[in-house]
Amino acid sequence: MQKVIVIGCPGSGKTTFAEKLQKKTGLPLYYLDAIWHKPDKTHIPRAEFDERIKEIFGTDEWIIDGNYNRTIEMRLKECDTVFLFDLPTEVCLQGAAERLGKGRYDLPWIESELDPEFEGFIKEFRDKSLPKIYGLLEKYKTEKEIVIFNSRDEADNYLKNGVAK
Repeated sequence: MQKVIVIGCPGSGKTTFAEKLQKKTGLPLYYLDAIWHKPDKTHIPRAEFDERIKEIFGTDEWIIDGNYNRTIEMRLKECDTVFLFDLPTEVCLQGAAERLGKGRYDLPWIESELDPEFEGFIKEFRDKSLPKIYGLLEKYKTEKEIVIFNSRDEADNYLKNGVAK
């Protein structure tokens, strides 16, 4: 495990898992939200975002935390390990709500309320995004180690049971 992506619905626990995985493995961790978002709540252009991701690919080891559906296949082609968080929608909504008012490494501002568009994305994730993700995982399943978590406990148990680089 040297090139890792952590994907899944917002609020599912991806970032928390990625941070714990980084501590266990020592692999450098990159947050897609931190790359995409500017402090003024705008974002960088897509072409620049893609170039920044490709710069990460040029290094020998990494963990990339974040979904960004448009770039999942690009990252799948480059990684050796995929962690997918496939948790119930209610758990993801609760996770997103619990981080309101808290500073985060991956976001350059503190969210005070759940944005309605973001909440809608979370509610639609299972029906709109997951089938496409599973289709891509099927396409790359013989080339990648793929681990799917259906609960945060499964993710925690994975980390407890001797993750090695």
